[in-house]
Amino acid sequence: MSDPAIRTTGLRKAFGDLVAVDGLDLAVGRGELFGLLGPNGSGKTTTIRILCGLIAPTAGDATVAGHDVRTNPEAVRRRIGYMSQKFGLYGDLTVAENLHFYASVYGLRGREGRAREEQVLAELGLDARRRQLAATLSGGWKQRLALACAIAHRPAVLFLDEPTAGVDPVSRRRFWETIHAIAAAGTTVVLTTHYMDEAERCDRLAFLSRGHLIALGTPAEIRAHFGEGTIEDVFVALQEADEGAA
Repeated sequence: MSDPAIRTTGLRKAFGDLVAVDGLDLAVGRGELFGLLGPNGSGKTTTIRILCGLIAPTAGDATVAGHDVRTNPEAVRRRIGYMSQKFGLYGDLTVAENLHFYASVYGLRGREGRAREEQVLAELGLDARRRQLAATLSGGWKQRLALACAIAHRPAVLFLDEPTAGVDPVSRRRFWETIHAIAAAGTTVVLTTHYMDEAERCDRLAFLSRGHLIALGTPAEIRAHFGEGTIEDVFVALQEADEGAA
């Protein structure tokens, strides 16, 4: 992979005596749909916080969209989108007002900004709800709005942290159709999820355990590596192993 969207080399993060990430080597391709999986406490959230330029690594290197997370975190943050299960929307603002606010934060203003906002509203089916207060949206529609806010500035890399938690099955399916389209258009998508049927949809997966990378490959390769029939079986086996070692 000559020019990956994300590359980490020997990435390490310690909080005092606690080592959250230890020696992580990853390369994620442009336009790849990449799953970062593991039990609670495996290092997923810390890894994403580093890759988003929110915290500096203790050791090692990481680049995102061509920028070093240690020396140029501001440039990293301008080139990424981030969406979490908590969404971070303003309930007392309308759909259109939320999108306009986030677009302006990323520097989209004037005629170009308005055009992009209209495009995103149309692409995510939000146009008819543009005047609705975000607080009154269902979970599925809040999810769509949060995604719209995260992609308004056309990020090179999109991070999704448990994006479908608590969302109904129909909304989950529609969300994944949108995510596949975003990746197909060239945006790199990195996600965490506890829904293993979603993990099966990824191009590749990285399994973390106690801060270490223990498996990397396509879903089929991961299943074969652990001798399990499904990714859910792999996850359960890893979680039980972690609990047994605690």
